[in-house]
Amino acid sequence: MSDTDRFVSTFQEWIDLFMHRSMRRFLDYARKNGLSMSMIGALFHLNQQDNTGVTDLGEHLGVTSAATSQMLDRLVGQELIERLEDPDDRRVKQINLTEKGCRVLEEGLQARQGWLIDLANRLSESEKEQVASALDLMITKAKHID
Repeated sequence: MSDTDRFVSTFQEWIDLFMHRSMRRFLDYARKNGLSMSMIGALFHLNQQDNTGVTDLGEHLGVTSAATSQMLDRLVGQELIERLEDPDDRRVKQINLTEKGCRVLEEGLQARQGWLIDLANRLSESEKEQVASALDLMITKAKHID
């Protein structure tokens, strides 16, 4: 096996492990808080695009406006979002995250990253430095690839 093959194989194994562990923790958190993947997707989109409308959100999620409205009703009921009238057009509703919605997203991300803290606690200071240096190199090189 060439050095490149070994690198790609090892790195792919890391990516698979990373995604599995981080997503499992995140999905566990979401389920415990009564959130579906569509609801999580909506919250993340609203976090990035404040004052989004129902149609725009539905298009982003790839679902109908009716399905989006039903999901939004559940999110409103959980006090994670709020619907406000558009000051320029009262027929249009603006959808925003509430403080609770922002907090739920943050807690979900912390749950997702929690296993990294567990991993870091298992590494010596020297090992942490080696990994950080290697990742710094990877980040630098990856930024130069189109």
